[in-house]
Amino acid sequence: MSLKNKIVVITGAASPIGATVTRAMVAEGAHVILGDLMGKELAELAAEVGGAPYVVGDLADEVVAKRLIDTAITAHGRVDVLVNNAGGGIIRPFLEHTPDTLRETVNRNLWTCLWACREALPHMVAHNYGRIVNVGADSVRNGLWDHAAYNAAKGGMHGLTTGLAREFAGHDITVNTVAPCMVRTPAIGRMLEAGDAYITRFTTVIPKGRPAELEEVSSMILYLARDEARFVTGQVISVNGGSTML
Repeated sequence: MSLKNKIVVITGAASPIGATVTRAMVAEGAHVILGDLMGKELAELAAEVGGAPYVVGDLADEVVAKRLIDTAITAHGRVDVLVNNAGGGIIRPFLEHTPDTLRETVNRNLWTCLWACREALPHMVAHNYGRIVNVGADSVRNGLWDHAAYNAAKGGMHGLTTGLAREFAGHDITVNTVAPCMVRTPAIGRMLEAGDAYITRFTTVIPKGRPAELEEVSSMILYLARDEARFVTGQVISVNGGSTML
């Protein structure tokens, strides 16, 4: 249990992936600090895992990102692990996007990550230790239908990963991205069971023929947060059932 007593900040914690990661981190003995826009769901999750500190707000706003990291510092004095899971796609053909949906897509998926990293890294540098795990997207690599704007934002996260990994490697700070393909969230599961043609189409690019399970994604995030992954940095690791290879 190498995550025992680690201080872990998780953004997008109330989402299906975020909640799965939160529960797994707590099960391994970590202390979690949670951030999300969804106040009711976040409060329920925080209570479920023992009353974890949490911040409700839009992490695309640097003030909210600072409040989240400051909450961790106030509670525990340091940040060991940052999981940048906040995001969510507005998936539609590119020319059907509006200026507002394009901005929201970038805000959700890139600015949330940028601000959280910017606030957490000084504390990691001060302690010469840190693990940053971003949740990216395999669609950046395979050019999935209707994902161009989403890929622009997640691709920025992938690029941030390599740049930060090189810049902060000397402080025992690793930065990696886990890039899932389609994930069987409750909503996706219901659509697949209903035979939704639009969602079912996306499984055709996955050789395994199914979405990833939540635990299959969270297990990779936890591995990269552990001490034994200290020599893995600057990587975009796909959890994708083979939808891209190499």
